[in-house]
Amino acid sequence: DVQLQASGGGMVQAGGSLRLSCATSGFNLDDYGIGWFRQAPGKERERVSCINISDRKAFYEELVNGRFTLTSDIAKSTVYLQMNSLKPEDTAVYYCAAEWFQCGSKSFDYWGQGTLVTVSS
Repeated sequence: DVQLQASGGGMVQAGGSLRLSCATSGFNLDDYGIGWFRQAPGKERERVSCINISDRKAFYEELVNGRFTLTSDIAKSTVYLQMNSLKPEDTAVYYCAAEWFQCGSKSFDYWGQGTLVTVSS
């Protein structure tokens, strides 16, 4: 079975940090980019960042650039999103997704369930 399991969400004060995990199984991780998206209440889903597993190259949207960092642990088939200097506007449900071949292909084969991040002011 293919699985992407996002975890690590929680409540944190502004300026704090959280690390989200996306544990994957059932497919060859090297063939994909793993992206993180978020959706805040009443807003559309937006891309946060993405990492090409094959070369570990990561991409970040402007809103999180410099604050969020993507890493991958191939042995554990897990991608991590380290979120620092969190702001109330980062509050959202965060999802990970497997993007076929590389980040930007827009061919999303698999999605994980969301994990809620709440940042208080």
